[in-house]
Amino acid sequence: MPTRDDPLDIAVDDQHIAGTIVTPGTLIPGVLFVHGWGGSQEQYVARARDIAALGCICLTFDLRGHAKTRSQVETVTREDNLRDVLAAYDALLHQRGVDASSIAVVGSSYGGYLASILTSLRSVRWLALRAPADYKDTDWTLPKGQLRKRQELDAYRRLTVKAGESRALAACAAFKGHALIVESERDSIIPQQVVANYRAAFTSTASLTVRVLDEADHSLSTDEMQKTYTSVLVAWLKEMIGRARKDSQTTPVIAVPAPAPTAAD
Repeated sequence: MPTRDDPLDIAVDDQHIAGTIVTPGTLIPGVLFVHGWGGSQEQYVARARDIAALGCICLTFDLRGHAKTRSQVETVTREDNLRDVLAAYDALLHQRGVDASSIAVVGSSYGGYLASILTSLRSVRWLALRAPADYKDTDWTLPKGQLRKRQELDAYRRLTVKAGESRALAACAAFKGHALIVESERDSIIPQQVVANYRAAFTSTASLTVRVLDEADHSLSTDEMQKTYTSVLVAWLKEMIGRARKDSQTTPVIAVPAPAPTAAD
């Protein structure tokens, strides 16, 4: 198994001595789950356990305005929730054993929108979006619950929107990692055009995988729909993480010439 050597400065009395800490080189990815509007982390705990079994450290959390902070639902803004996502990301990054260069973010609907923007503010290697939502960039500090009417979202989400016209799509256009988009065939909340806009925005990715869940609705309202999505997500992450681990274990073999014989030989 490959290892990694990192220098360590050890303070002792009023001096410092040098050390070297040797750790396994195997990647320990971190996976952050961002739920949608009206959801909660409970929807993702079971899914996180499946992905943790791949050898990952997973974090689920509740956006403000949900679960125990439901009382804030009428006042919470996109800025508030983006700060929630940033705080959760930073908390995950500081968990013991998490590889800072191997962070995956999984977002659904509104959570997919926030996850996309996150990639412009933090390092993300793998990005999985299910039925990602989109909003106009205006009214950023307006309570999120007022946006559907204020921004006429039903009409807006049927328009072709380019990367330069949306903060989330602009982030996707700049994203250089690996991306997964999962679309529900019978989604009545997020029209196919929104998903098409996201697909078109991903122009710089290392890879882009697109899956359509047959007969599925937006909320994945049946156990079968939930299982199908989990299978797609786990399979994709398993492939991505497995490939990264394989690459990290491929070390060049350097030929060292045999020493020349000496008189003593």
